[in-house]
Amino acid sequence: MKAALVQLNASDDPAANLPVTRNLIDQAARQGAEFVVTPEVTNCVSNSRSHQANVLQHEDDDITLAGLRDAARTHGIWLSIGSLGIKTGDPDGRFANRSFLIDPRGNAVARYDKIHMFDVAVTATETFQESAGYRPGDQAVVADTSFGRVGLSICYDIRFAHLHRALAQAGAEILLIPAAFSPVTGAAHWEPLLRARAIETGCYVLAAAQTGQHTVSKGKPRTTYGHSMAVSPWGEVLVDMGTAPGVAMVDLDPTEVSESRKRIAALTHDRDFEGPDV
Repeated sequence: MKAALVQLNASDDPAANLPVTRNLIDQAARQGAEFVVTPEVTNCVSNSRSHQANVLQHEDDDITLAGLRDAARTHGIWLSIGSLGIKTGDPDGRFANRSFLIDPRGNAVARYDKIHMFDVAVTATETFQESAGYRPGDQAVVADTSFGRVGLSICYDIRFAHLHRALAQAGAEILLIPAAFSPVTGAAHWEPLLRARAIETGCYVLAAAQTGQHTVSKGKPRTTYGHSMAVSPWGEVLVDMGTAPGVAMVDLDPTEVSESRKRIAALTHDRDFEGPDV
């Protein structure tokens, strides 16, 4: 099965980002992709909560979701929208960082709200408080497709191995980890974490990413690491897209998942234990 990673350099303008994203999905479909994956915050890369409040929309009104559902329907492909910033109507005004899995008829068959919020101090000058603008989800999601079961996660979730183990033990054969990774942590941790999640679970990992210096009209500039990757169930890096926006194709073979898990059946070897004492 042919899959495609879409690497984006999105701005903070959803209306401007949509035709760029759709053009890359069109390219992937023309190259034979049956499953296309896009990065985290496909619709809007912004650190300004006031700007997000002005340009983000509720799910039913979101132009990016509508446009990409139409792209999936037009090409008859499966599409993972890595995530969109979505208004929620929560009393505190926080948004959802929500991933969508779209089937070939354009239906949203699964939704996942990012569970783990990126509240970190990467350096003295690079700090993030995602929970100030986004409210965390509380539900892990595995979805059935025509080519296997898919487990959904987003960016900072990558650091929580137990989430991905739970997805694999629920039947996931492909893990999706769309991202807008910091260049500092990306250079140090991105590839080893992706490979670890693949090795631990015997899953394919598809990680579409944002890349480069992002154009913003308001708020602090944002730069992301890029290097969208596909990793095999044995931990081999199949694709590394570097830092240029574009499309990369990868072949997925479900037998590789079963063979990897036969060789090392770690998903079935859990044991109860006590401690450690706190």
